[in-house]
Amino acid sequence: MDYINTFWIGGLICALVQILMEKTKLMPGRIMVLLVCSGVVLSAAGIYAPFQEYAKAGASVPLLGFGNILWEGVKKAIDAEGFLGIFKGGFTAGAAGICAALVFSYLSSFLFESKMKR
Repeated sequence: MDYINTFWIGGLICALVQILMEKTKLMPGRIMVLLVCSGVVLSAAGIYAPFQEYAKAGASVPLLGFGNILWEGVKKAIDAEGFLGIFKGGFTAGAAGICAALVFSYLSSFLFESKMKR
C-alpha cells in the first residue's frame, strides 16, 4: 500500500504543477521557488510531517520535500546555535541534494550538447 500512496501523491503533486504551468503565465523558475517556499510553510505549520509520513517518497522527492528539508535544518540549527542557525541550517541540511544536482548537471553537460531555445 505504501507504493500506491507514494505513486498517487507524487503524481498528484506533478499533475497540479503541470496544470499551474499550463494555465498561468508563471515561469518555471518561479513555480519551483513557489514549491520550495510552500514546503517550508507547510513544514513550519506542522502539516508536512504527517503528509510525508503518509506519502513517503511521493512527498519527499518533489520540490516540496526540499523545502521541508530546509525548514528542518534551520529549525535544528536554531535550537543548537541560536540566531546564527538561521543562516547555517538550510545549507547544512540541503548540502547533499544541492551537491548532487551540481555534480550531475556538470557531468551531463559533457554528455549532451546544450542548445538555446528559440
